[in-house]
Amino acid sequence: MNTQNFIDNGSSLEVRKDKIRGSRRLSNYFWLLFLYASGFNFFLTGLSSYFNKNVVSFIEASNIAFIPQGILMMFYGTLAILIGTFLLAFVIWDIGSGYNEYNKVEQVVRVVRNGFPGENRGIFMSYPFEDITSIDLEIAEAINPKRIIFLCTYDERRIPLTPVSEEPMPLAVIEKQATSLAEFLGVRLNISEVKF
Repeated sequence: MNTQNFIDNGSSLEVRKDKIRGSRRLSNYFWLLFLYASGFNFFLTGLSSYFNKNVVSFIEASNIAFIPQGILMMFYGTLAILIGTFLLAFVIWDIGSGYNEYNKVEQVVRVVRNGFPGENRGIFMSYPFEDITSIDLEIAEAINPKRIIFLCTYDERRIPLTPVSEEPMPLAVIEKQATSLAEFLGVRLNISEVKF
C-alpha cells in the first residue's frame, strides 16, 4: 500500500490517500507465462498424437497414443489456455486496483476499486467519519498467512483496506500502517490474532 499525504495545513495533514495495487503483479505475469506455455505445449502434443505426426518440429509425439494420453493432453492444454485467458483479462482490466482516501476536510473515507468492465466497473464506497468505530488489524499465521486492515462501522460492517497481495506485508510494517491510520482517523485500533 503506497501512502500519499496531501494538503499540509500547518501542523497536520488533512487528506491521506493510499494507492492499492490490483492484478498487475509479478506473480500473475509468471502464472500467465506458465499457463500459456504449458497449455500450448500440451495442446500441440495432443494434436500431434491425433494426426500421428509432429505438428511443430520441437514436439515429439509420434509414440503417444491419442486415446487416452493424447486426448487428455489436449483437454489439459485447453484448460490451461482458458485459465490463462481468464487471468490475462484480470491483468488487462487491473481488477482490484484503486485507492483509499481519508479526508479530514470533508470528514469522509472513500474506498475506490476497479471491478469488471460494464456499467458498474468502478466500485465506490463512502463512509462519514462519525460512522467509523475502529480500525481492526487481523493477523492469521498459518501456511497461508494473512494480515488485513479493516475499517469498522457502527452497523458492524468490516471493509478491508489492504490489497490482496502475493506475499503478506511484514508484521511491523502493517502494524505501523494500522496505527498511523487509527491515529489519523481518531479511532481505536483493535488487533486480533486468528488461530487455525
